[in-house]
Amino acid sequence: MRRFDAVLFDAGDTLIRLCGSGEALLHRAAAALGAGPLDPEEVTHVWRRVLDRSSTAEELAKGRDLSSDRHREVWTALYRAAGCERLAAGLSQRLYEYTVDARCWEAFPDTVPTLAALSRRGLRIGVVSDTGFDLRPAMDLLGVSPFVGSVVMSFEHGICKPAPKMFLTACDELRVDPERTLMVGDNPLTDSGAVATGMHVFLLPPPARTGPRGLGQVLSLVGEPAG
Repeated sequence: MRRFDAVLFDAGDTLIRLCGSGEALLHRAAAALGAGPLDPEEVTHVWRRVLDRSSTAEELAKGRDLSSDRHREVWTALYRAAGCERLAAGLSQRLYEYTVDARCWEAFPDTVPTLAALSRRGLRIGVVSDTGFDLRPAMDLLGVSPFVGSVVMSFEHGICKPAPKMFLTACDELRVDPERTLMVGDNPLTDSGAVATGMHVFLLPPPARTGPRGLGQVLSLVGEPAG
């Protein structure tokens, strides 16, 4: 018997992510500014500082995903604090422009196959994302959108996960019962909020630098196809 009628997914680092490494993106942004070759070791240190700060409760509390303007302000400030301007003047702003460009995102190798398999099983699929910019263009380019019946993004609602409303809005749009819905994400600070709505939650470990995300495990959790 099928255990769920719908699956909700976080977007960033669950279904899609920035192409390549953060270090490569920094080098690309610097080159676009006409900056000379950067010290690879310093670039690695700067990007590590970005990663270390970006998912902390302190950064999340700044409301970066509540509006597009706030998103730009908080992220460019984080890039400056991590040392981007020491690498090249204007790098924080150019790096931000790349990170919100749909062409700079990629799907994990198992994203579309997993979504297609869920769709064949008759499950409804939604995306619930804390984001300050529209992810739909990236989802369109990467072949994700055809399988998704609801996209709930924080900046359009002025509220972020773990607020139950984020998850319940997706359920309303998909016309499914939260108790029959599985939430799949990677951040225990935010995605686990779905538990308060009665949903089950499956949290993924941090992604490997290359290869599948491990989304195939979701197929074993949802149960057999209907009929």
